[in-house]
Amino acid sequence: MSATLPADLRAAEADALQALVHALRHEEGSRWSVTWRFEGLRLLPVVIRFVAGMREAGFDPVIAWPDAGAAALAQRDAPELAEACCSLMDLKRGRFADEANRCLLAVAPQPSDYEDLESAVEAWSGPVAMLNGRLEDAAVGIGNVARTRRKGFVATWQVAYWLEPLAEGALQRQCPDPWWVFRRDPDGHRAAGSFETRPDPEAVEAALYGEGSELKRQVGAMDRFINDLRG
Repeated sequence: MSATLPADLRAAEADALQALVHALRHEEGSRWSVTWRFEGLRLLPVVIRFVAGMREAGFDPVIAWPDAGAAALAQRDAPELAEACCSLMDLKRGRFADEANRCLLAVAPQPSDYEDLESAVEAWSGPVAMLNGRLEDAAVGIGNVARTRRKGFVATWQVAYWLEPLAEGALQRQCPDPWWVFRRDPDGHRAAGSFETRPDPEAVEAALYGEGSELKRQVGAMDRFINDLRG
């Protein structure tokens, strides 16, 4: 795969599906995450298309929503998925227990769902994918609870796909490729650096701005602020 950014959401969905299918078929590990860090993303239409793609690829996922309300809404608005939809609590209560060899697709679990997700996933014998999930809470980002989670359940997940817009570029990972930082230039985005593991903020900044990155970042932030005032 070449180091390029998708042109739009549909292309990002296609890239993510390709990455996840590759991971499930060819990579070690059975827990994979797919993340699109887009503000205001309406996830249900994406899930409908994504599940259709998974089915075409030979997977028939059980779709787990964080709670009963989200599951019911999905069943109402996407009747083609209704029989495969459930909540994390449904899984804990044993629903689909006799079909646990299927792929489990957990949709948008949040830190408040951590214990339910962990219980459901630990009991699931088949592969698991997570769409736009967030397992760590900034409120418990330090301390024994956070460290225990990072060393335990959180550490069992691998990133199949990640796409995150940045102030001056984007961060992307598409399995089996490395992580890429893209810099936004006047004529488009260009690859600015690759990393075998997810780069920390300092590494991302260095890739975007190079030498003197802190000064360049501050100047760029001021320029954006001035432009916002003018707008």
